Amino acid sequence: MALVFKRALIVMLAIAASVGPVTAQSEHTQLEQEELYRQLELFGLVLDRIRDEYIEAPDETELIRAAIQGMLTSLDPHSAYLSPESFADVREDTSGTFGGLGIEVTMEEGVVKVVTPYDDSPASRAGILANDYVVEIDGQQVMGMTLDDAVELMRGEVGTDVDVVISRDGAEQLIELTLTRDIISVSAVRWSMERDVPLIRLSRFSGQAYSGLTDAIQEIFEENDGEAPEGIILDLRNNPGGLVDQAQFVADAFLSEGSVVLTRGRIPNQNSRYDASADEIDAMLTDVPIIVLINGGSASAAEIVAGALQDQGRATLVGTRSFGKGSVQSIIPLGFDGAMRLTTARYYTPNNRSIQALGITPDIEVLQDVPEEFQGRDLLIGEAGLAGHISGEAEEEATVGSSVYVPAERSEDNQLQYAIDLILGEAEDPAFPPNPDAIIAQQQTDEAEVTESQ
Repeated sequence: MALVFKRALIVMLAIAASVGPVTAQSEHTQLEQEELYRQLELFGLVLDRIRDEYIEAPDETELIRAAIQGMLTSLDPHSAYLSPESFADVREDTSGTFGGLGIEVTMEEGVVKVVTPYDDSPASRAGILANDYVVEIDGQQVMGMTLDDAVELMRGEVGTDVDVVISRDGAEQLIELTLTRDIISVSAVRWSMERDVPLIRLSRFSGQAYSGLTDAIQEIFEENDGEAPEGIILDLRNNPGGLVDQAQFVADAFLSEGSVVLTRGRIPNQNSRYDASADEIDAMLTDVPIIVLINGGSASAAEIVAGALQDQGRATLVGTRSFGKGSVQSIIPLGFDGAMRLTTARYYTPNNRSIQALGITPDIEVLQDVPEEFQGRDLLIGEAGLAGHISGEAEEEATVGSSVYVPAERSEDNQLQYAIDLILGEAEDPAFPPNPDAIIAQQQTDEAEVTESQ
């Protein structure tokens, strides 16, 4: 028993060291250190009793992993332990190609919640929607499973079927679906012409985002005989984010100078600033008006791009307020034991705005006409509605996210159609095109008022 306890205590000390920087130890008083070791001793005692007396012999590796997971998830909604299998899945997802059903999911109240279905995936084709709950997979109840277990059930050999049962707010009964697993090659960027205006849809910030964007812009110019279009619409609605560096590159494509994003963390090496630089793409777009579409599903990396282009006066934002995820997660490998996803910094727009738990407000608010069957489930709970979220820096935080509904028929898409009207001159608004000089002057006025009030 004593040997077992010592081993458990060593494990917990290693865990404590991995999540707390060494420099933080100097901040602890001797009393705090003693309390920390007392709590670690308590954990070791509990672990030993479980190993010795639980009704069935437990899997010790799973016990430790569950303890690590609990420790990380208690910090905020975005920190988590990634098992070796989950870590491999994350790397596949960010690469843009993976196998499965094509849905991004999270765990909420013991049930798998759909964050978003990927474009042109088995899930989207079957009609699965953001905010749906997966309550059963192949006859197995999801309640009580870990997220990893549920994801593992949904993954499988390409071409095989998986039966899922969906719970949807507003639906009178559960929805039973059979989906065929497929290779999910997520095309991060697609573009099309809508009433002679180029529409670039950026669905997620995978490793293909920037290259896909630049390819789309070059194709747009080629199809227009090398001439610049009257304007370009960048659609970031329901884009859940992804790789921060891809967000930096995408924003840089529209900017020739100035900051794109700032990050500030608890320790100095988490502080950074990314500045735009002149290149071939932004030179091509110099005189091209840009409109960015956002809504309640635009989060994280999507908000970095929207905030940068708004603050720099480079684009007009149309739609509804974004999700409000203003924190940066670092993936820290743990060797053969997977990795940990840890929130390490807040990010700020060029004007030093933190959108954590608040979101970005568009320059022009345009609402969608939501069909009655979707009205009961249309509101997306934003960052401020997530249990344990990191507090924002604004005096008042948003409590409910804005609409995530986007009509399947583009002719019925109010936000898109209004953006097209602005570019074609069929509608007018003082916010379009943006006036960078006026924006800078207003920023200086706001800063002066803040200084005076202090």
